[in-house]
Order: sequence, then structure tokens, then C-alpha cells
Amino acid sequence: MERRTITPRPNWQRTVEEQGLIYPLTRHPDGSLRPYWDESAYYSFTLAEVEALEETVEELHRMCLAAAGHMVTEGRLADLGITDPRVAAAVTEAWHRRAELPSVYGRFDLRYDGTGPAKLLEYNADTPTSLVEAASPQWFWMEERFPGADQWNSLHERLVDAWRKQAGLLPPGPLYFAHSSVDELGEDLMTVAYLKETAEQAGLATGWISMEEIGWDTLSGRFVDNELRFIRSIFKLYPWEWLTTDAFADHVLDTLDNGGGTGSTLWIEPAWKMLLSNKALLAILWELYPGHPNLLPAHLDGPRDLAATTGYVAKPLLGREGAGVTVHPPGSPPAAPTEPSCYQQLAPLPVFDGNHVVLGAWVVGDEAAGLGIRESSGLITDAYARFLPHVIL
Repeated sequence: MERRTITPRPNWQRTVEEQGLIYPLTRHPDGSLRPYWDESAYYSFTLAEVEALEETVEELHRMCLAAAGHMVTEGRLADLGITDPRVAAAVTEAWHRRAELPSVYGRFDLRYDGTGPAKLLEYNADTPTSLVEAASPQWFWMEERFPGADQWNSLHERLVDAWRKQAGLLPPGPLYFAHSSVDELGEDLMTVAYLKETAEQAGLATGWISMEEIGWDTLSGRFVDNELRFIRSIFKLYPWEWLTTDAFADHVLDTLDNGGGTGSTLWIEPAWKMLLSNKALLAILWELYPGHPNLLPAHLDGPRDLAATTGYVAKPLLGREGAGVTVHPPGSPPAAPTEPSCYQQLAPLPVFDGNHVVLGAWVVGDEAAGLGIRESSGLITDAYARFLPHVIL
């Protein structure tokens, strides 16, 4: 694994925007616009490195599924903050019926520097973004800059195949794709648009709607689109913890199709993904697989000995893009958490040319499918991180 500098292509911004990355720049707190898509450098890997990472990702995915089963079997959903009995029942039923429910993708965030085993930082299996740039613009960048090279990137083909294989699990009618209209950058919009495109390439009939446009028909007791057509199935880039607590939460739970055919709306990703998109998963994994080379020690009841030895990172159970994450070096004064958190061993991100690097490894179905790399200026990968392409040389 190496970071190499390179001259960006002329008109790179227009190029990636035409490829679906309509948010190539990020506005920083000082008001400046700086590249989010950063092709002034790239990362190169050997084939052996990528093959080893693929094996690691698929093993981690299997372990996460085992941990999800453990949480359901042992009644530990409260550890995830799932205390509403109706929500817990929906998650449990969805887990038991998971073979009947379409499930598409997820993203592991890994600490890796090319010299030791990759370490799991978190698993976003409900609403992961940075998909568009990982699937398309970096592939076209490679074909233009390094013709004949390869890339860890079978995302597009695997997504189309996943929709095709699971088409029989969908009820009649179009599969709607929804994002929240409060997304100002366009990242959620383009992620959903791209997934809609892969479903269409798989032969599925699709529809388009924003979460805010979804209506409730009181006469039929069903969700409807803006033309009053029933919504039988829908992919949403909208977290389950919002879906089960907002104004329509009761309707969601009342009409939830968990594969049993008794409800009216099937939501993708399914409700059991709440088990994998919660930072409590990290502590459960450490309980089940203590000392595993791809895991970091993690606890739910406090940092324990990590505070004095390695230091720790406190992660809100449902945080996103680094929000609320705090870093505590060894021996630093304890800080009371402001919300339920997971306490994970501090493992500073590797630094390449002054940049802190995290690997985003994608899973489609149950298989490793690709890689996206983000760099940040500090230890926390936040909303100001940059995306860099990669190649296998």
C-alpha cells in the first residue's frame, strides 16, 4: 500500500460531475471550497494485499451476522438502545425472516496501513454513502490514467446481480427509491439515483420519491406516493432509528412487511440491519471473538483498562460521519458521555504524507465488492474528509 502523487486531469471537476459525482467540492468552516474528490494523489495496492483484504472483509461480515444472531437470541437489543417493544419485535421478526427480505449492501470502515492485519472501526450496513464515487468515477479515472491496471471494484456488477437474484422477494408493483430532500449536498440523492439505476439494469420496475413526499392514506391504511398509488416496496436512504421514531413511526410498524406477507410495505434495507449499523456491535464482537486479529477491544460500560493503557475512542451508538466521536489518549482525564456510546481502543489512523487514511470496504450480498479510500486532516474521519482513487499495480 502506497500513496503516490499525480497531476489531476484537466477539467476533472466537470468529468466526475458528468459521471454522477455532483458533489466534488466540500465547503469548509472558513467558507472555502476544497476538493472532496481528490485526484492529486492515489493509493496503489498489490494483488496479494487486496485478496487478503477481501478475505478479511468476508470473515468480518460472517462474524457480524453471528453477532446479530447472538443479540436476538440472547435478548440484547437494549444494549443497542432498542427499548421500544414494538421496534424490538420488528427487528427480531425481520432477523428470523431475513431469507425472505431483500438486503443489498454495507460498508466496513477499516484501519489498514499495509503492514499488519486490518482492524474494524465500524460497520455501516443500513445507510452507507460514498458509493457513487467508489463504484463509478474512480473506475473511469483508472481506465483513463492507468489503462491496463486493475482496481478492487466489482460494485456495479454485483449490485445489478444482487437486485436480479432478489427480484422474486419483492411484491408486485414498482420498487420505489427514496432519499430525504433535506440533503443539501446531493450525496444522498445521487446514491439513491445510482442504486435505482442498478435495479433498472436488473430488470426491475422502479419509482422515485422523497421521504417527505410519502403520504398516508387513512382510508386504506397504507403508504402512498404523490399520485395516491400504494407503496408496496421501497429502498430508503433514511436510517431505521429515524423511521421508527418520526411522526409516521406507528404507521411504519403497523404496516411493516417483514417477509410474512401480512404487511403492506417492504422496506430496504430491512429492519434487522439495525443490528449491524449500531456501534454496540463492536463491543458484542469483542465479547464473542476476544483477541481476534481484525478487531479492536471495545466495551459498552465504559473504557475499562483502555483509559490507562492504550487510550480509547468514545463513539455514540448511532453517530454518523464522526459526529460526537471523542478521542481520549492514555491517561487523559475521564469525560462523561453525553449519550450512549461504545468505547473502542484507540488505534490512530495511519498517516500517509500527513493525511489520516481509512479504507471503506464494500459488501454486496455477502461478498466483498470494492474499496473506497477517504483521507482526513485529523484522527476523526468527518464530513470534511476527501475521497481518493486507488489502483492495483
